[in-house]
Amino acid sequence: MKQTLIRRWARLLGLGLGLLALLALAQSPAKVSALGQYSGYSAPQYQDIARVSQYVTVRDGTRLAVDLFFPATGGQPVQQQMPAVFILERYHKVRRSQDGRFFTEVQMWDFLPLLLAHGYTVVAADSRGTGASFGSRPQGDLGDAEAQDAADLIAWIAAQPWSNGRVGMFGGSYTGITQWLAASQAPPALKAVVPQVAMFDLYSFIYPGGVYNYDFAQQWGQLTTLLDKQVPGAPVDADKDMSQSLAALREHQANQSVKDVTPDLPFRDSTSSLVPVPMYSTVSLTRLLPGVNRSSVAVYSMAGWYDLWPKDHALWFANLTVPQRVLFTPFSHQMGNNLGWYGLVAPLMDERFTVREARALIVTEHLRFYDYHLKGIDNGIMREDPVWYYVMGAPEGQGWRSAKTWPLPEEVRTRFYLGAGKSGSIASVNDGGLSTAAPTAAQARDDYAVDYGTSLGKQTRWQNGVGTDLKYPDLTEQGRRSLTYTTLPLRQDLQITGHPVAHLWVTSTAADGDFFVYLEAVSEQGEPTYLTEGVLRASHRALSSAPYNNLGLPYHRSFQADLQPLPKGQPVELVIDLHPTGVLLKAGQRLRVRVSGADADNFRTPRLEPAPTVSLFREQGHASYVELPLIPAR
Repeated sequence: MKQTLIRRWARLLGLGLGLLALLALAQSPAKVSALGQYSGYSAPQYQDIARVSQYVTVRDGTRLAVDLFFPATGGQPVQQQMPAVFILERYHKVRRSQDGRFFTEVQMWDFLPLLLAHGYTVVAADSRGTGASFGSRPQGDLGDAEAQDAADLIAWIAAQPWSNGRVGMFGGSYTGITQWLAASQAPPALKAVVPQVAMFDLYSFIYPGGVYNYDFAQQWGQLTTLLDKQVPGAPVDADKDMSQSLAALREHQANQSVKDVTPDLPFRDSTSSLVPVPMYSTVSLTRLLPGVNRSSVAVYSMAGWYDLWPKDHALWFANLTVPQRVLFTPFSHQMGNNLGWYGLVAPLMDERFTVREARALIVTEHLRFYDYHLKGIDNGIMREDPVWYYVMGAPEGQGWRSAKTWPLPEEVRTRFYLGAGKSGSIASVNDGGLSTAAPTAAQARDDYAVDYGTSLGKQTRWQNGVGTDLKYPDLTEQGRRSLTYTTLPLRQDLQITGHPVAHLWVTSTAADGDFFVYLEAVSEQGEPTYLTEGVLRASHRALSSAPYNNLGLPYHRSFQADLQPLPKGQPVELVIDLHPTGVLLKAGQRLRVRVSGADADNFRTPRLEPAPTVSLFREQGHASYVELPLIPAR
């Protein structure tokens, strides 16, 4: 394929956010640089895009397929040294839709046409063992070879005649993770990374609280196996007959999938016949912290309250010493790019925040960050507070707020005790109450026969991680099958921003069990909306010191030797942290804590016959409660 001028991409900008942002920037001479706002500091100069593709050979002789996109005029790339933004792609840098159309990275990311128009080059590479790249991944994903490949490609980019020697990275999910891999190698040319919705600790994701995140592991494993072993990558320009792409596909047959190895690795120190060394310590991203901190790479990480990994972004922020910013959005894993997400958050919102607004925010923030670090434009972004977060339900125009630290310095850790009912808000197993008043009863408990059919459904934050839309089922029905504890209608607004932690005192007729804790907002009409969740297998309840700054949250080491069965008839305390959230509940609404023994469509809980009976205690000496990070009213 000859060098191709893709004029139609420029025309597509006129239909999307990119051109709207360009026109706003071009028409306004005033200098404005603030969250989601940027004008007067740089301007679009180019309308056309040229693409070429080739192989680049890395240190061990493996050839990786690379796409290069240049700003163009008159059908030719601009002959000028420019900064580059780079993505190391796990899911094919050129993808085919169900109707047979092909999409490159520039067509898949809203901000890339904007960057090209502003004088950036874009580089996209298939990771080794994927797409049209050669090599394999016999040890699975997230390995050191991928980190070294990223460093090799960054060095290659910086050495090209069209490069100004400064490279940034972009991407979300796995391509957010590859940015951490790259930064850990401290390549001199890498100046800025923007990892979106990216992991920190592998075990805490695959086995949160010791419970297997089965559905995600299976779906993601099936997806990567299909892409790696059955779908050839788009050939580079010189590969006219696809012989090289097909040869690369044959090498991918040695790849190993997460769905194949994780069922046999239930503990943080597990090994198996397929994985002879403890996988969670050798490939978990926590191992990268020393390398990233030795680098000079600036970080702008972007999280979502409804993503897989909002806590992970908080942990990155707490453990990094490099220049950094973190953005906690109300988004899910698709970063606001689906209607289901908007349907979930809309009942909590006081202002319009649609897919369009979500995309515009991400576009602007990438340009501001790259202009500062890759072009040396002093737009003030790094003098702003390093923490930005969105409070769902805040009055219009007041949702975005900033802070110098996380957790928020003004948070007041407040206990909401699980108590007697009836709240009158739901016909659940117990319909308990929830308040700040500590229990006074000498003996009080709620008994619950575990219902293995309870589930958040197949369109949760977990499935959203593999592309499924976000749509939670009727939580009223799930509540009827669970233990619930609901406040009276709130007398005043209540802001929760940070990391809730549940303390449950329990017994069970079984030696073990899974405990799912949900936080829900309940409207004045009685309709519940999912906020966040946490889970713990009772035998994994032992607390340990984390090997990193864990924000003071409970850390369950989950080594096999740490397991403790439930003692018969003796209450034990389970300490469970929930994913962080940011929400303002209005006076008249209610807050609900829901406890169940299964999430059938997402996590693998062993089914016992007959189903065990769990007792949850709410008495003096065994007071169960949820500790909430409350933010005083402004």
